Amino acid sequence: MKQYITIFIIAIFFGCQKSEKPVYAMKSIAPDVVQEKHPGKKLMEMQCYICHNPKTAEQNRIAPPMIAIKNHYLTKGISKEDFIKDIQKFVKNPTVENSKMPNAVKKFGLMPKQYYSDKAIREIADYLFDNDVEKPQGYDENHGKKGQGKGMMKEQKNEANLYKSTNSFKEYGLRIALETKAVLGKNLMGKIQKQGTIAAIEFCNIKALSLTDSMALVNNVSIKRVSDKPRNSKNKATLEEEKYIDIFKEEIKKNIDSEPILVEKNNIASVYYPIVTNSMCLQCHGNLKGEVSDNTFAVIQKKYPNDKAIGYDINEVRGIWNITFKK
Repeated sequence: MKQYITIFIIAIFFGCQKSEKPVYAMKSIAPDVVQEKHPGKKLMEMQCYICHNPKTAEQNRIAPPMIAIKNHYLTKGISKEDFIKDIQKFVKNPTVENSKMPNAVKKFGLMPKQYYSDKAIREIADYLFDNDVEKPQGYDENHGKKGQGKGMMKEQKNEANLYKSTNSFKEYGLRIALETKAVLGKNLMGKIQKQGTIAAIEFCNIKALSLTDSMALVNNVSIKRVSDKPRNSKNKATLEEEKYIDIFKEEIKKNIDSEPILVEKNNIASVYYPIVTNSMCLQCHGNLKGEVSDNTFAVIQKKYPNDKAIGYDINEVRGIWNITFKK
């Protein structure tokens, strides 16, 4: 059964504004500034977009885009409070009966149960209710207009050439990184749901590198996932890559939204982007006295005797993507 990681679910809900009055209610701030300051926006983009990114090509999606979630839950005449409650209901107990997206459940499967605070879910749902959400290119909210499919296929087919012709190398590299992450995430979450965490470790040990190589071959690029604290020694970052890891770590400490780093050398472009931990990562990369079970740790030690990728918390930089290609 395909894995359906729905509605902000894979997201890590963290960091809330301390002001008693929500920033979106302050009339002295312009609407566009208010939207940028809303805590739910950052949560959605940094965490939910792992699986619900509107820029992910349709054939690589592992869950519906956020605009589709909003459209299905924002029924005619519904109040904000009921909208939030409906989303919280599904997040707390993801069943077919609690879902308002039966077709998505059939396509992607049900998500595994997650454990997030009501307050965190409320912030994202509150943002969704009041603000416009980015749509995938060519997305039709009604899903009923003829001719859309062919147009989308044509756009996706020419996407790589469009990026390169406009010299948007950062966006090109970022797109490949996010799509590769989506492919790995889809397979990894499928293993966790069907067979448990230990099966996911087996998957990473045998299949992760080959899947990454396949994505690199399809896109005619080099794709690396590297870390300063690698689990697999093949993923050890170089000294230059460690510099970029340190940059992204500092940005997270300062609550700065990270942008891809582009490095150009002659006719070669390299794009670096952080790999940030979320709740599901902690099953294998968290603390030994908390998230990582004794059985899981025993398997990790057997498969990776020199493992260093342990002891992480949510929203920490575990490494970076390095996407390299010819201009």
